[in-house]
Order: sequence, then C-alpha cells, then structure tokens
Amino acid sequence: MARNPERRTALLDAAIEVLAEEGARGLTFRAVDARAGVPTGTSSNYFAHRDQLLSQVADQIFVRLTPEEGSLETALRPEPTRELVVELMRWLARRMAAERTCYLGLFELRLEAARRPELRTQLTKVLRADLDENIRLHLASGMPGDADTVRLLYFALTGLLLDHFTVPGLHDERALDTLIETVVTRIVPEA
Repeated sequence: MARNPERRTALLDAAIEVLAEEGARGLTFRAVDARAGVPTGTSSNYFAHRDQLLSQVADQIFVRLTPEEGSLETALRPEPTRELVVELMRWLARRMAAERTCYLGLFELRLEAARRPELRTQLTKVLRADLDENIRLHLASGMPGDADTVRLLYFALTGLLLDHFTVPGLHDERALDTLIETVVTRIVPEA
C-alpha cells in the first residue's frame, strides 16, 4: 500500500465529491482517480478494496466537518441558554452548508451502509462517537436539557438538512433559520 498521506487525503476528498455528485454506485477507483486528477490505478494503490475506501471516506468526512481549533470553545463562552442553543444550531447548519459535499456524501454513505454490514459497523462507530461528543459538550457546558435533548436536536437537524440539501426549494435560508429556532424552542427547556 502506498504511504503518501497527502495523496491519500486528496483521494479521499475526491471520493467524497464523487459520492456527493454520483452516489455510491458511481464511486469507483477509476472515478476517484479521474476526480483527483491522478493516473488510473492510483486509488487501488492506497485502498485494498472498495469497502476500505468507503470506510475511510466516512472518517475523512468527519475530519472535514470538525470545527477549527478553538471555534467551538469560543461559541460556548456565552451564558448557556436556549437562545445560545438556537445560535449554535444555526452555526452548525451554516457549517454543514459550507461543507455541502461532505454532508451529501454522508447521506450516501448512510444509504450504502444499509446494504454493507462492514460499512454500517464503521459508520455507526463514527456517528456514535460524534453524537456522544455532542452530548458530552452540551452537558459539560451547562446548556439546558439533557442527553435526550441533544439526541432530539440531532435527529431534527439531520432531517432538516436532508431536506435542505436534497430538495432545496422546500424552504429557503430564512425559513431554515426559523425552523431551527422553532425546533430548539420546542425541544430545549428554558434554563
């Protein structure tokens, strides 16, 4: 297996783009090589098989979706209130929109995981770790609500963003902000 970490990252980023634009069926080594602008056969030097590529794509998506160092701490500085939760959820939605390709790739991986047990195991591990970290941060920062509050916010935002990215005419940016506020107001108790 090849060991150039920069090239591996470029191939994984190309795979995310292919997933987002062509779906899981379009994700081939040849398509990744073409998207990355590397010679045909390069991907197969880095990934033993397609399932390995899919699993590592899941990890790369979360690397790209991880906030910049210190940005989360800065966002959590104000008084922990329901209003702050609204702002944090809006911030999160904007971050996901900025990484739309990653988020669409993640939707494709979720669908593919329904058919591939190995990918399901890896994706479950990655998503579980992310959800657990969100719960930990919410509770540690003193935000109103409990672990179930975070789970409900997660499910609601996931659904809102699925619609927002896949059927964008369903609601506009302003409507998304309003829906986020409504969701938070109905789920998060007052402090």
